[in-house]
Amino acid sequence: MAIKYVPYFPSTVSGQAVLDNFVRTQRTLRYRESDKVTERILRGMPLYEVTEQERVGDEESDNMIIHGECVSACAYLKDHGIKVDLVYIDPPFASGADYAKKVYLRRNPLVAKAIQKAEQELEDDELKAFEEKMYGDIWDKEKYLNWMYENLMAIRSVMSENASIYVHLDWHIGHYVKILLDEVFGEDCFINEIVWCYNGPGSPGMKQYNRKHDTIFWYSKSSDEYIFNDTEIRVAHNSKTIENFKRGLVGSGFISDNYDLNQKGKIPEDWWQFAVSSRYPIDGVKRVEYATEKPYPLVERIVKGSSKEAMVVADFFGGSGVTAVAAFLNKRKFIHVDVNINSIQTARDRLVAAKSNFSIKKIQDGVTLYRNPIQTKDAITRIIPGLRLDSTIGSMWIGSITDSTYGSSPVYLPDLMDSSSRVLDIVTLNRIINDAMPQLSPNVKRVIIYYIDVIDRQELDDFIKDNNDTVIEIELRDLKELLDNVILQDEVEYTISEDQSKMVDIFTVAIKRFYSDRVSHKINDFNQKAMANSKKKFTPIEMSLEGLEAIEMISLDCTTAELNAPWHSDSEIKIEKDSTVTINGRKTSDFWDGTIHADTKPLRMKIRNICGDETIILL
Repeated sequence: MAIKYVPYFPSTVSGQAVLDNFVRTQRTLRYRESDKVTERILRGMPLYEVTEQERVGDEESDNMIIHGECVSACAYLKDHGIKVDLVYIDPPFASGADYAKKVYLRRNPLVAKAIQKAEQELEDDELKAFEEKMYGDIWDKEKYLNWMYENLMAIRSVMSENASIYVHLDWHIGHYVKILLDEVFGEDCFINEIVWCYNGPGSPGMKQYNRKHDTIFWYSKSSDEYIFNDTEIRVAHNSKTIENFKRGLVGSGFISDNYDLNQKGKIPEDWWQFAVSSRYPIDGVKRVEYATEKPYPLVERIVKGSSKEAMVVADFFGGSGVTAVAAFLNKRKFIHVDVNINSIQTARDRLVAAKSNFSIKKIQDGVTLYRNPIQTKDAITRIIPGLRLDSTIGSMWIGSITDSTYGSSPVYLPDLMDSSSRVLDIVTLNRIINDAMPQLSPNVKRVIIYYIDVIDRQELDDFIKDNNDTVIEIELRDLKELLDNVILQDEVEYTISEDQSKMVDIFTVAIKRFYSDRVSHKINDFNQKAMANSKKKFTPIEMSLEGLEAIEMISLDCTTAELNAPWHSDSEIKIEKDSTVTINGRKTSDFWDGTIHADTKPLRMKIRNICGDETIILL
């Protein structure tokens, strides 16, 4: 439950975003159910408990990774008086696609040395992979726009007066969001529509021009006070321009024969060409195969052009962490926010490799019930005892639960992909009671309503008592309690040894066996589907008895022994997908041997499996 609600502005922006009604003299933008948006805006941003999960490097660093949703993160920032000077966001595009990451089994480290000794090369079919869903970009248009309106309002509330925001979208929904941006920031604060162009093959049988560009809308908080460092982002003139200048064309603006046309370069046009796979400017650091990752040079141009050193750069849909890395490498502070645990881990590992200092904070808002909303949504059908999916009951019911006392009870679940539905309020209850329940069979005796959060449980109970004129009983259930009780910790067997033969003691933790229920279920599901669909003989993915192939990272905390204290990674190894090891952010060509070392006695150990689950063990 939220601690309190933080206002968006001293006085909220008047009017709602307008999509279905446009009047020349007065813009009144309306949505379906826009009254609910107004109610939430007036209520304010929900502020939840925020816990520090890990501290990397300098204790005084202001850099942050926040695991949670945009609106709640903005509530935390505003409550702590933290302002941001530049925002770049790459939110869901309403593309209708599911996004997943490839999950790779690592090599069994017990045989890795033998393979390396024999100089055997990695075979593609040995890198057995399956997919782990990250999030679903599937939206009802009105829900998406209501959701985006709240996000933009929240972001604006934490922007400094000379701040800018860049909103990265494409043809699916960008033209609608442009109208929202006009409403939230003002048409006079619109600066540029930037088109990012990139190459790529089309699909066979296409009946339209190949869609190979995204759109980025740049707005300022204030119409005339914003940062534009043109000297930071200038590019060289092309050879044709230089040749024309040398010929002394009239009107060129240059009069000196000795003028170097490329001494300053030109300000880039509002169309940018960057390859999708553009590399980072750090030797050995490449793209991380994150589904929605954007090229570093594109984001770096925005960071350099619209912020100054020591300013705060924020990305509230942080994804792969490219914005945070670009900010850090250009001596800015960063705030990376995302609801997806894969994003938090990817950004964290990247920033460790870049030698950055930062803290990781988690918003205890009940939205990240599992790893991310889509994984929670997928898991619910097997987590809720007796739930049977049934779309014929009605649009507000996911299915039903049958027992001997009540018979078949329709079940309502909040839409985990729509953060605005996490609070069960009077408006939602009213719709259920007056719209959905009258349509049910006369044999229904009870309905079950699951919720993530409520403002006032007693208020809901009173509303049900006063407004439920049916004979159907309404039972409210907390979804968080159910899910928290079923998440299993991974099992680890290990030994600790101390080597005193050298000048400095070396502590070694050797992992003997690792078992992850989550990974095991994913592999079994993958094998069953592949066997059923394969047209040729399928060799199933098999784990070794030791199970070490399912480990992605191990970290040792030699600083504190408190189980729930912020994590200090005093020594860590990350096993890359090719099974080579990155040690404390430094890539090597070595295979993992099943151990991790520390100079001082380790007190806690954290193990991350290949699906992203993390288990902490007191040593």
